[in-house]
Amino acid sequence: MSKLSAGWGSGLLGVIIFSGSLPATRVAVLDFEPMFLTSARAVIAALLGAFFLKLFKQKMPDRSDIFPLILVAIGTVLGFPLLTALALQHITAAHSIVFVGMLPLTTAIFGVLRGGERPEPAFWVFSIIGAATVAGFALYGSGGGNLTGDLLMIAAVVICGLGYAEGATLSRKLGGWQVISWALLISLPVMLIIGLFTLPETVRNVTPAGWFGLFYISVFSMMVGFIFWYRGLALGGIAGVGQLQLLQPFFGFLLAGIFLHEPIAWTMVASTVIVVLCVAGAKRFA
Repeated sequence: MSKLSAGWGSGLLGVIIFSGSLPATRVAVLDFEPMFLTSARAVIAALLGAFFLKLFKQKMPDRSDIFPLILVAIGTVLGFPLLTALALQHITAAHSIVFVGMLPLTTAIFGVLRGGERPEPAFWVFSIIGAATVAGFALYGSGGGNLTGDLLMIAAVVICGLGYAEGATLSRKLGGWQVISWALLISLPVMLIIGLFTLPETVRNVTPAGWFGLFYISVFSMMVGFIFWYRGLALGGIAGVGQLQLLQPFFGFLLAGIFLHEPIAWTMVASTVIVVLCVAGAKRFA
């Protein structure tokens, strides 16, 4: 298997894992406050990251890596989880999922600005068509939104794109799981303080679904998914592999339909076909 193919395969696995993040967050935020949920998932994932760093005897990052790791932490450990948890208090999981389809465009932009990548002009054509398809689907096909929730999701997508691009660049040097592990450890003191101040008085009313949601976003969304995702971006290119995120809303809709019993509209199928073609085109010209 070529390096490029391995990158796209790894990236696809990451996208599939991330597709469950918003449905799981939607379930968890019914039982936990957004700030506590954000801190708890980060603390749990940081402990896992510390265990693996110690187990495999990873060396400390260089001083020059600290600022990029801080940007990764801001984008993926704090920004995206918190903003999406807040958004999901105002909008449905189905509506929120669609905004993730705009992540490839923001990731590609930051890949150009921070990662030095230079995709061909045709790449941007396919990227914009794909993003516009997802945006149109959000407006026409999903429902369940409002201005506050939509603005929070847009902010989440922008800051997450920065975190993805920074993490992908660092992954070429440190390795994918190492990047997210160090970013989690950097953010651990802040997350512990937030967790202590937002600790719920009791957890007796937390449902099994709420506990499962917290488990999924802590272990899979914050750790396992990034192992595959950053590896894919590093091997296959930030701009190119990043286009796989266009598929994430549709994987997410499938999960939302199965586990949250949300309807799957015909527009989802039509949009999926267009998005798949855009991913294929973007891959060719990345």
